[in-house]
Amino acid sequence: MDLVPLSALIGAVVFFLLFGTVYLIMTRAETFQQRVAKFDTAEEKMKVSWRDYLKRTERVFKPLGEMIPRSPQELSRQGKRLMAAGIRHREGPRLFYGVKLCLAVAFICFFAANGFLTKNPLGSICMSVLFGAAVPDIWLNRKMRARKERIQLAIPDVLDLTVVCVEAGLGLDQSLMRIGQEIRRIHPDLSEELHLYNLEVNAGRSRAEALRNLAGRTEVDDLKSLTAVLIQTDRFGTSIAQSLRVFSDSLRTKRRQRAEERAAKTSIKMIPVLVFFIFPAIFIIVVFPAFIAVVRELLPKIGGQ
Repeated sequence: MDLVPLSALIGAVVFFLLFGTVYLIMTRAETFQQRVAKFDTAEEKMKVSWRDYLKRTERVFKPLGEMIPRSPQELSRQGKRLMAAGIRHREGPRLFYGVKLCLAVAFICFFAANGFLTKNPLGSICMSVLFGAAVPDIWLNRKMRARKERIQLAIPDVLDLTVVCVEAGLGLDQSLMRIGQEIRRIHPDLSEELHLYNLEVNAGRSRAEALRNLAGRTEVDDLKSLTAVLIQTDRFGTSIAQSLRVFSDSLRTKRRQRAEERAAKTSIKMIPVLVFFIFPAIFIIVVFPAFIAVVRELLPKIGGQ
């Protein structure tokens, strides 16, 4: 048997297999890069379109919010609530009132589509105004409460890191700036507030005023106490590390007392659950078979006698 053609055939097959493998790998790498590039382009377009959408909604809600007459004090109070919820916008209060008016109109349209508006126009209008005003406030209150809880849970970590940084030789402003960078992923809300504090200090405001603004924006009691301690320490020139250690001990006592308070409230909160959900099920499981037995056996005997 001649081995030369067989060797040539085997060599040709191996060559084409290697060439095909290399070609597939190269084309696959190119398509993967193209997919990544297309994904990045699509993501950028999505971001741009989302921003454009927000700008368009702002153009709609702002004139609607300006239609509702509000005093400057009311706008300022609403702006503080939005800031406590983490929403910082120059026209935030007007946009918020515009959303309320939009929701009221949407509820009126919903009642009109169901025919309830023609049957009871006064009740429909009152319910639309009530729902339009209540739903955004409920959402904002929940957002404020959740953000305050997140900041309150982040304060012990920030306090420990501040003690470590101050004892290592850093100043208070540098320590807070460094801590804000370190906790950005774990506690983004408090990191954002510390970043704003550093911006105010770098802009020329005094440390006491920047700390007061920090406490006023968050409206968290523990953070207000911490800023008061830092202001007094800065004013009287006492040791920051020692003051923070004393405050840390008091904060741990408060946290333990809050935990005990919540544990004491648990039994009271369980009463409606027990009365409306657990007791009826227990009653049905325990008493109902006996009731069936009484109906089947005792009542016929009594009737026969």
